[in-house]
Amino acid sequence: MPDPVKTLLHLTMYKLPAGTFLHRMHQHVYGGTQFNPGTKGNARFSPIATSDGTPIPTMYAGATFDCAAMESIFHDVPFAPGYKSLAKSKLKDQVHSKIRTTAELMLADLRNTALRKLGIERRQLIDTEKDRYPSTREVAVAIHTQRPDAQGLLWTSRQDDSAKAVVLFGNRIMPGTLQLAALSRDLLTDAATYDAVLSLAERIGVDIVPGT
Repeated sequence: MPDPVKTLLHLTMYKLPAGTFLHRMHQHVYGGTQFNPGTKGNARFSPIATSDGTPIPTMYAGATFDCAAMESIFHDVPFAPGYKSLAKSKLKDQVHSKIRTTAELMLADLRNTALRKLGIERRQLIDTEKDRYPSTREVAVAIHTQRPDAQGLLWTSRQDDSAKAVVLFGNRIMPGTLQLAALSRDLLTDAATYDAVLSLAERIGVDIVPGT
């Protein structure tokens, strides 16, 4: 993969329309439209910071409930045959929020066609394992630095290839641009939401089991 720090990135931008609905799974300590402060974690495109070390707040979301769940609570379920399980405790204090954009968002397109122009293969950026996350975060930093108009990134979800996933840059999005479309729902205590989690788990061959 080209060194994103030393390379001028030939980016394709995608305009996410106003009125788009997005889904996210997040800890209950954060509000439905509140960004992660960007100081902790180990994800594909976060935590990241500006050149002076200021953390960039981020928010991951998916186009559907299933996408958001696959990219979060089911993210570490292995791609392997045979029995797979997820401890029910992993759902504790997690909520689902459905949000709506009130303005158009300018996102760097990281889908296959755009990646070809960028000169980066999907397997180098989207389909990597966690050991490559330091490199993929460098790409996010380079995009944020080189394109002051970039408000986030968009790609085809690795976990659910029927849907788009996004990460949004909190320092580039005006207050009020994201609004709750419905009350946030606890993944365990809200019956309908828990049923949706169980339904998805059944479809991907995962048992939700007691324990930690």
